[in-house]
Amino acid sequence: MPDSNTARTPKSPGAPAMVISAKPVVLPAPGRGEDLQVRISAPAIGDDLPVIVFSHGFGSSMNGYAPLADFWAAHGFVVLQPTHLDSRTLGLPADDPRTPRIWRFRVEDLKRVLDGLDVLEACVPGLGGRLDRGRTAVAGHSWGAQTASMLLGSRVLGPDGLPGEDMSDPRVKAGVLLALTGLGDDLTPFAAQNFPFMKPSFDAMTTPALIVAGDKDQSHLSTRGPDWFTDPYTYSPGSKSLLTLFGAEHSLGGIPGYEVAETTDESPARVALIQQLTTAFLRSALHPEDTGWKAAATALEDDPHPLGKLQNK
Repeated sequence: MPDSNTARTPKSPGAPAMVISAKPVVLPAPGRGEDLQVRISAPAIGDDLPVIVFSHGFGSSMNGYAPLADFWAAHGFVVLQPTHLDSRTLGLPADDPRTPRIWRFRVEDLKRVLDGLDVLEACVPGLGGRLDRGRTAVAGHSWGAQTASMLLGSRVLGPDGLPGEDMSDPRVKAGVLLALTGLGDDLTPFAAQNFPFMKPSFDAMTTPALIVAGDKDQSHLSTRGPDWFTDPYTYSPGSKSLLTLFGAEHSLGGIPGYEVAETTDESPARVALIQQLTTAFLRSALHPEDTGWKAAATALEDDPHPLGKLQNK
């Protein structure tokens, strides 16, 4: 039985005041080498709750990204956070035979979570029957954004330059992609040699998504500048939004966690903006009658000292 705890969160209009959290909930994963551990965070009250499946960045785990997971759960979402095989908590050696395929295992992890919703909700007292399976989104940061994007329709280009397997999932209705790397044309030699999956095609990424990029995010994996992280918006079709954050580096102000060492651009205000805008986007994407996203976009545009800018198509 997973450990359960409750955490109070600041009240806001229409949001529950309490979040319940349970971990680890374990899903059997034959052929993976490790069963899949998942953290579940949900509002203590409410029904017909939409679902967010979140993919962490390299080395993190289900315990990361509290600034996002806690906020989303406090504002009406059930947040499911699997621990991928690259997590530091699992300690896979670099020469593990699964290493070249971890990017695929990551995508399969998200699908396994979607397949296991009945098991997951049954493990949290009081959660059973409260999920709205028809309103499901994926989100992720960095490598996690690449993982999530595959369920939205992005593909990995093969050595022949042709798109690989379609791993999109029709159960997913929207996405939030935070610091998602761009096209593979300008990878550094190190990245090209070690990360062959970093050659995406966004041509079929048709599912509605919010892409979040920092205008100071200079990656050591690409010879291009921070505009590299805007490629998923530029080259994908369909309904997309791009939030470009002023002064933000790869941690986007601190979304991986509170006071974590990898945050080089700590900004509580920037994190608060991401919390508010991602929540508004997902609410409106999953509930088309919701006008919160339009209101949030207008508020940012009218702000005399904005922390970023929005583009939509």
